[in-house]
Amino acid sequence: MVKNKINIYLFILMLLPLFIIYCKPRQTGQEETLQKTYIDYIAQGGALELPITGASGYAAMDLPLHQSPEEDSFNIAIIKAGRGFTILKEDGDFWYIDAAGINGWIKHHFCMINIADVIPSIVHNNTNTYSSLFKTSGYDIPNITGKALYNMRDYNVRLNREEFIAPVLYGMIKRIHKAQQAALLDGNTLVIYEAFRPAAPHNELFEALSIMAEENPIVKEGISSGTFRSDLFLAPSPYNHQRGTAIDVSLAKIINLEKRITGDYIYTHITEYAEYPMQTPIHELSVASAVYKRWVNARTFTGWMSGEFSDSATDAAKLLQKYFTDAGLIPLASEWWHFNDLNWSPPLIDVGMTGEFFIEKTYSKPPFLAE
Repeated sequence: MVKNKINIYLFILMLLPLFIIYCKPRQTGQEETLQKTYIDYIAQGGALELPITGASGYAAMDLPLHQSPEEDSFNIAIIKAGRGFTILKEDGDFWYIDAAGINGWIKHHFCMINIADVIPSIVHNNTNTYSSLFKTSGYDIPNITGKALYNMRDYNVRLNREEFIAPVLYGMIKRIHKAQQAALLDGNTLVIYEAFRPAAPHNELFEALSIMAEENPIVKEGISSGTFRSDLFLAPSPYNHQRGTAIDVSLAKIINLEKRITGDYIYTHITEYAEYPMQTPIHELSVASAVYKRWVNARTFTGWMSGEFSDSATDAAKLLQKYFTDAGLIPLASEWWHFNDLNWSPPLIDVGMTGEFFIEKTYSKPPFLAE
């Protein structure tokens, strides 16, 4: 009898581990996700916050799609200006892309990349896509102010949210990244209001402002007083915004942020922020927005260095400028929010890039290490 009881106890002890495993609460998909180790791309030496793999790219002009990453290789197709695609990988001066199922190599010198896909910590608020803030000397600009000038917002699969599309020339992206990393170290973030601006709405804005200046002497004086001229506030097309080598941007203090995941990578997403006070609202087209007391040549790399800040320039505007000039971008004397990349504007002028197209979709996908 005793022997039988011992055997029963031993049998129960043998079954106990299986019982514990069976009864243990199973992990949800979220819990399994949290236990996985994700890649901090910057910490591992990445050039941007996320790799370009899976990011949305756009042809800035008609470009040949090559069979291999060489200019003299067979041309598979022509990627028309403004056409979007998914970037799959990079080899030298070329991207390997997927353009609606057509794969090949495209020279990235004349391509744009979506900022949010590779620097997701930056805040975006393109008011021109829903209610334009453009004014001049405090006046509304007819058929511009408060209007949606174009559509540039889409569901971004990579970021799992609706997000503004902000393409810039690929050569400019690392300078924007450098400025954002400097801002983050100070507990700040860039707030991008506009990057690429299609030529058609820009031309409408230019015409509306020109008419106002002819009819309203206050407006005319506001954009052409002292050493400033009207074209320093709004130049005719083609303009650097149409070339993907200009951004309009403000600066904000970070209040809250969180870590998010896309593919195999982890990144910073800012959930709450407060913009710093500037001398005028963004997109106020008048000398009130001039960050310098007088015009300085914004078409040279060093012209801005001779500029003397206006009395109304805020500390935040000066700090914003420092982030960008340290990163190699050039300020515009007449607009505290505008910065150009002069490294790439001349080549685009030479090839006749005009920005006469619209960008309304993203082609982004999560980046995976295996890819």
